[in-house]
This record gives sequence, C-alpha cells and structure tokens, in this order.
Amino acid sequence: MTQLTSRERFLRAIKRQEVDRIPLYDSAWAGTVERWHREGMPANVTWQKFFGFDIRHAYMLENSPLYETTVLEETETYKIQKTKWGATLKFFKHQDSTPQFLEYYITSPERWEEAKARMKATPDRIDWDYLKSAYPTWERNGEYRQLNLWFGFDVTHSWSTGLENVLIGMYEDPDWIRDMFDHYLSVQLELAEMILAAGYKFDGIHWPDDMGYKEKGFFSPDIYRELLKPYHKKATDWAHEHGMVVELHSCGYIEPLIPDLIDIGIDCLHPIEVKAGMDPVKIKQTYGRELAMRGGINALLWNHPDQLEAEVRRVIPILKEGSGYIYSTDHSIPNSASLADFKRITDLVVELGSYN
Repeated sequence: MTQLTSRERFLRAIKRQEVDRIPLYDSAWAGTVERWHREGMPANVTWQKFFGFDIRHAYMLENSPLYETTVLEETETYKIQKTKWGATLKFFKHQDSTPQFLEYYITSPERWEEAKARMKATPDRIDWDYLKSAYPTWERNGEYRQLNLWFGFDVTHSWSTGLENVLIGMYEDPDWIRDMFDHYLSVQLELAEMILAAGYKFDGIHWPDDMGYKEKGFFSPDIYRELLKPYHKKATDWAHEHGMVVELHSCGYIEPLIPDLIDIGIDCLHPIEVKAGMDPVKIKQTYGRELAMRGGINALLWNHPDQLEAEVRRVIPILKEGSGYIYSTDHSIPNSASLADFKRITDLVVELGSYN
C-alpha cells in the first residue's frame, strides 16, 4: 500500500479500513518538550514532525459566557485568575499540571440563567482571520481537520459549576443540568454551521467528557442514558449528517458505557485509560468491529521505559488487528519521557504498527 497522508490515515483507521500503518497522535506537556530541546531536539521543528507523528488540526468553538478574565494574584510560582466561565483558578508556572479550581460562580439555576443570556452564537465568536490563513495550509498538506466541541458533564462541572453542584443537580434538579448540556451544545453547533456555510470543511468532531475515575464512573449508566446520552447523540448525529467522524475523549473507567456509545454512533473512543482500569485488549476484542480506539498505553510506564517497551510489544499487534487503532498514551506524554526513550519507543510502534 502506498504511503497515506495524515488525513487519509486518520479517517481510514477511524472507519476501520485498510491503512499503511497505525496513525500516531498524542499530546506532550510543555515541560516534556522543553526537556527534549535540552536533550538535542532542534528548536526549529515541532516535536510531531521530529518524531514522525501524524498531524491533525483542531478549531475550538467558543461558547463561554465571556466573563472578564482578571488576574487576582501572581507570584513567581503561580497565578490566580478569574476565567471567562466565572471560575477562579490557580495556575502553576513551573510544573506541568492541571489548574487548581478554587471557586465557581455558576452554582445555581439563577446564576446559570445570567450566564446563559451571555452565551449567544454570534459570528464574532469565530476567529475568521485564523481560519482564512491556516485552513489552506491544512488542506494543502493533507492534514486531518476537526472541530472541537465543549459541552457535557465534564466541562460543566470542571470549568463552570463544580463537581458537587453538578452531581447533586443530576439527582435533585435534572432539568437545570439538561438545560446546561443542551445550551452549551446548541451554541456550538450554531457556530459550526456558520463555519461550514463559509466553505470550510472538516473531517471530524471531538469533545472531552470525562465520565469516570479509577474503577468507577461518576454516575450510573441509567443516569447517563437519562441526562447525558441524548446530547452525545445530538452531537454525533449532527456530525454524521455533515459527513464527519466522531471521537469522544473520556478519561476514567467507562467500560459499562461503551455499548451506549456504540449505540449512538461514536466512531472512536479515547484515551482507554489503563490507569483507571480500562483494558485496551479486552475492549478491542469485544468492541473492535464497531468502535475505533485511540490510546490504551499507560503513561505512567514512561517512568519505566523497559516495562513500556514490553507493554507496547504485547498490545500493539492485537490493537492494530483489522485497523481501527490510533497510537497514543492514555493521557499525555509526561516529563519522565526522555528524547532517546521516546524516539526508541516511537520507532518500535511504527515497526509493530506497519501493515506492509
């Protein structure tokens, strides 16, 4: 088989069609990239190009209330600021981590109505200049293009409302929760329609919705089906109607939800988090004919490169069977991954993931 472009390789793998090799796509912490530069990676090339990873570009749709972003406190080690979602976050400057959420604003149906009134699908929320300048390059280079959505359980609790408020609301005031899920998504689909109407074409959609933690989900499958599944289905149906594939990112243990995800038409599931109890081999063997996968490589094993190599040798030949697999870690590439180790493992993945 001739060598495919990144776009062709992603689409064919997600559709479980024949490919030349498994696609490679991942994310690296900023500190990891800094380490690689210190260890010899050229400064004038992206790490994806340097290691031969496939390229995909995402355009993020803006649906926040656009509250004023203000810095409340700043030191040499951290910064505390108000976000466009009204939340107060603490960002750490010299260590790679998720921010610490200190306080939320949209904590009641009343405050939600205030925020909702600010969340309108207007053309000025789209960065038309960026699309005009970047899109031709994506198209010319044969690179995968996706629209990133921002809705659902995870982003609602983590960025605007708080986990406790959302979980209690799912039981005591489900109409409030449904309205947030629905409005987040509706604004984004309206914006996406504007972009498509302007002549821009995208290959797929992606959204993050972490629904589990270690060995457990945040809620039962029944609650998922009642409150969240309809909006996942709405997004999936919209994408398929526009000829796009669908990738859902959901960290944590979500295996009990996989039949429902297949039922609504999710094409690819990421990240298959081994650390949380997900078994990529089992999932491939059980659902691989209906669902593509990205991930399934335990990021903690970068602390033990020899164990990581053994794991890659064990799982890649199984996960690549019949196509439908995209290589990545089950979260992101940590600072413990040296340049030499990352190059060695990547070369091994390419070798094991080839179909020629």
